[in-house]
Amino acid sequence: MPNPREIRRRVRSVKNMAQITRAMEMVAASKMRRAQDRVTSGRPYSERLREVLGDLASLQLDSEQLQEFPLLAQREVKKTALILITPDRGLAGALNSNILRRTVQYIRNESVDGRPQVIAVGKKGRDFAARTNQDLVAEFIRLGDRPGLNDIRPIAQIAIQEFLDGNVDAVHILYTQFVSTLSQTPVVLQLLPIERPEGSSDKAQDYIFEPNEKEVLNQLLPRYVEINLYQAVLENIASFYSAQMVAMRNATDNAKELSDDLSLAMNKARQAQITNEVAEIAAGANAFRT
Repeated sequence: MPNPREIRRRVRSVKNMAQITRAMEMVAASKMRRAQDRVTSGRPYSERLREVLGDLASLQLDSEQLQEFPLLAQREVKKTALILITPDRGLAGALNSNILRRTVQYIRNESVDGRPQVIAVGKKGRDFAARTNQDLVAEFIRLGDRPGLNDIRPIAQIAIQEFLDGNVDAVHILYTQFVSTLSQTPVVLQLLPIERPEGSSDKAQDYIFEPNEKEVLNQLLPRYVEINLYQAVLENIASFYSAQMVAMRNATDNAKELSDDLSLAMNKARQAQITNEVAEIAAGANAFRT
């Protein structure tokens, strides 16, 4: 049976670990609330922008006009690019493994040639691309908990340039969409070329363009790419802190349960030790009498 002193030392270590995981849970909960607020406030704008551009790209322009806007060009997909958005850190339960599992599925089944260009946003995605020998063309790490739009623009510029140069025929984003505190889902979104979103009208809507149609679309199209990337990064941050909060809560509960089990084992060991000592004293007394 283990020594009570050794068990006591283990109990102390487990309690210290529980304090650490509890503190991490509280920090993650605080940051999660701020991240959720940013996600929910940004969704209406990005969704509306996607709908407007989808309608314009599909309904307002004929084939000749589409040639003036290369970001709308639909061509045969022979090469794809993947913007892989992942956290920089771990300790978030199954979040990272789920997004990387979805990445493997994309590479095998959706990337045409099985070797897409990868733009990694986050250390976990960068490490995965390097470990699996992917075609890593750029990496962006340490964007922080509150990135701004200016932090996202270089990512958008690389994706746009690769598409315009003809190096890729389609650009997708793979990120973790925040559904709720207990649910985060890996999602693949086509960024380029722009597609008409589901549910858009079959009839052209009336728009007034100032100064003109071409100038407005030339300004909106790069903005569309930036906003969708920015929203995906915000979704990833909210998902990470939600998953980390839940993981740390489970770790704290497990540590407390283990501490209780060790305390019970320590009490049993002490009782057995006392019983042995009493038995030895009684045996010695009986021997002395004889």
